[in-house]
Amino acid sequence: MSEQIYLIAEAGVNHNGDLARALAMVDAAAEAGADAVKFQTFDPAALVTADAPQADYQVRNHGDAGSQLAMLQGLALQADDHFTLRERCHRHGIDFLSSPFDPASARFLIEEMALPRLKLGSGELTNAPMLWQIAHSECSLILSTGMADLDEVREALGMLAHGYLRARHPRDRGECQALLEDPATWAILRERVTLLHCTTEYPCPTEAVNLRAMDSLREAFGLPVGYSDHTEGIEVALLAAARGAVVIEKHFTLDRTLPGPDHAASLEPDELAALAAGLRRVERVLGDGKKRLQAIEARNRSVARKSLVALRPIAAGEPFTPENLGAKRPATGRSPFDYWSLLGTPASRAYAADEVIE
Repeated sequence: MSEQIYLIAEAGVNHNGDLARALAMVDAAAEAGADAVKFQTFDPAALVTADAPQADYQVRNHGDAGSQLAMLQGLALQADDHFTLRERCHRHGIDFLSSPFDPASARFLIEEMALPRLKLGSGELTNAPMLWQIAHSECSLILSTGMADLDEVREALGMLAHGYLRARHPRDRGECQALLEDPATWAILRERVTLLHCTTEYPCPTEAVNLRAMDSLREAFGLPVGYSDHTEGIEVALLAAARGAVVIEKHFTLDRTLPGPDHAASLEPDELAALAAGLRRVERVLGDGKKRLQAIEARNRSVARKSLVALRPIAAGEPFTPENLGAKRPATGRSPFDYWSLLGTPASRAYAADEVIE
């Protein structure tokens, strides 16, 4: 059996700032079979400037072309809400995760909530101070790589490496990148960092998915790789799992018709359950990767394979020739790999037509 694919049900801000709805989302995610529920932790004023515009997809889905700040102020969870949600997750036996978007929020999740692992969205890939802060805390990290090329991902990994390995802040970029020349650095990164391929568009069109980028990340850095899925439906997430994703992250909502920036591109609970069931099936299909005779195949081997047989009656002492020796089912006699070594040798006894050669 392959290792279990870690399914993150991304609640995000789909609770619309309502704790009761957020708790209901934890219940729904647990019932669907998710491994974790992920929220977002932020202070709107620390996340965006007063005049920062919304992304096109936010305007399209939210129906309001106002500032990001105004939108986010109605979507933030209170500090105490996090503890309530974590307790509900623990009661269900699933993990509580959150993505910080500002230094104080990261400090809250690390120090006050004592979370062993955080998730950072693609927008934080170049946020060097927060990358260093999280790594310096020795937290494990799931890092999305939307909007980035391999050089930018490598630069982020250099910053994380410095945070994990050094007690002081880096002097410059070069100091961080130099750490990546040491194989021991990569051993630490492999232990603590998982990269997620994603395309930062909501919903993501099929032609922009580019699942082969998962292979590029894995080959370039040798780290665990997963996929944060922004497409509609569950098909692409299942394809990513079949391609080797160890983590699948997917937005979900209790109701796609609710107002808000992310509901329209999210799964509803029954779809989340279908995704969870599909991932478990993918795990079974992938297996352990060892090529061997499986127990279920053993009974079919003699039926499906072939033996050397007499193509016509052969007298005792008569030489085997291409005219009297061939291969037919069942595989209860001599292997066809012995065909050439038998040609020209005398039969040890008489054979009837279609009789298996011993």
